[in-house]
Amino acid sequence: QVQLVESGGGLVQPGGSLRLSCAASGSIRSIHNMGWYRQAPGKQRELVASIISGGMSNYADSVKDRFTISGDNAKPTVYLQMNSLKPEDTAVYFCMMEVSTRNGGRRYNVWGQGTQVTVSS
Repeated sequence: QVQLVESGGGLVQPGGSLRLSCAASGSIRSIHNMGWYRQAPGKQRELVASIISGGMSNYADSVKDRFTISGDNAKPTVYLQMNSLKPEDTAVYFCMMEVSTRNGGRRYNVWGQGTQVTVSS
């Protein structure tokens, strides 16, 4: 029932910027954390950034100081602002929200469909 819809991916030149958005729909009681992952061809899926409801965020070393994750619980939506993009940032980016759909309910990881980010000149 809970679905994540991503947008904002595309082709960008090195040094450019993109802003990814991921909007959730469905019955969500609580969002425990939100995050962005990416997977490049032939590589493992890796955590890019995550944020908890209190605003604390974590970043992969490879993107720290270039990417910023933020969330809007009112919509709810998670964003990833990507600046100073490098070719090695090229990957399919997936958003994730760990949610509960009822009080005291189990936590579930809900994933977006993935959006392609290509950094190339």
